[in-house]
Amino acid sequence: MLYNIKHFLYYCVAMTGQELLLRNIARFIALDEAEISFLLSSLKVKKLRKRQYFLQEGDVSKWQAFVCQGCMRVFEVDEKGVEHVIQFAPEDWWVGDLYSFYTGQPTRLNVEAMEDTELYIFDKDALDVLYEKIPKFERYFRLLMQNALIALQERVLSSMSRTASERYDDFIRRYPQIEQRVPNHQIASYLGIKPESLSRIRSQSLQKRKSNS
Repeated sequence: MLYNIKHFLYYCVAMTGQELLLRNIARFIALDEAEISFLLSSLKVKKLRKRQYFLQEGDVSKWQAFVCQGCMRVFEVDEKGVEHVIQFAPEDWWVGDLYSFYTGQPTRLNVEAMEDTELYIFDKDALDVLYEKIPKFERYFRLLMQNALIALQERVLSSMSRTASERYDDFIRRYPQIEQRVPNHQIASYLGIKPESLSRIRSQSLQKRKSNS
């Protein structure tokens, strides 16, 4: 696992943000040289320092962002002041609040940089121009939202029916590069368990891997 993490991080660092974005897009649609040139000419870059917010509760989300470098987290704060991590967004992930972005309603979410982070950001006007100039981008973003809905449904069902250990295994499969990059209590929050429970589950998982090796 550690080798895979190092390999992934090296691979992402070796690629430019533009290459990451184009690779992400190529999973869903094919662009010709003119379309790639137009896309790259329209990119806007936003840099965030560690612990700087991209979006805060009560704001209206005006941007969708692609993570070129770094890592973000999306979380909600309940009435008792307890944080609940909803999503991590490392390199090659999209992040933002789609509900607030499309409805204009204030967000309940916070989106924070967990590392120094670089983003490509798109507002509604920029997306509308992309749809007009390159209509196939509507398919791309539709598939992104479709996959996001599927992932959300899977997570809800997992939280209702799977054990904490099974949820941890799902987390490792979904975020194989995250475990070494974020604090334990953040991962525990994402899993909906106590940090001490996460430590126990990790120990059991390590012992299991050793016995199977």
